Amino acid sequence: MTERAIVLIGPMGAGKTSVGKRLAKELGLSFYDSDAAVVREHGPIDRLFAEHGEAHFRALERGAVRAGLAQGGVVSLGGGAVLDPETQRDLSAHRVVLLTVRPETVPSRIRRTRRPLLQDEDPVARWNALYEQRRETYERLADAAFDTSVGPLQDVVTAVASWVRGDTA
Repeated sequence: MTERAIVLIGPMGAGKTSVGKRLAKELGLSFYDSDAAVVREHGPIDRLFAEHGEAHFRALERGAVRAGLAQGGVVSLGGGAVLDPETQRDLSAHRVVLLTVRPETVPSRIRRTRRPLLQDEDPVARWNALYEQRRETYERLADAAFDTSVGPLQDVVTAVASWVRGDTA
């Protein structure tokens, strides 16, 4: 069996990629981003949505998630990846960290976004709706949660690393 990964989940704009890269470096582990893997293999996500639809993207994403979990290390998942029932089952074998962000912090993080699900007249309202739809799933799957809304990003990385090492409860 593969070593248990440290999996970062949460809404768009929570900092999963930024925290994940730094966390992997701090822990001396590899880093894998499921969205980046899809882009590398299949092209830009916004184009995949436009040309093939969300269902096609989600199937590609599922394959990327499976590959990342098999690799181990620190794995960052796209915001909607946790909607897949197989992914939810797979996550039970790993350490899952939920990164949260307060709604009032979101506008500055999603400004000028190309994220397909936020291409709406009011991207912030759309983000809030998506987060509310997914919140229970995020919370149910997570072993620990850390907020990324304020303070230096390194503080979040340090807190997550301490949790991974068992330094904190």
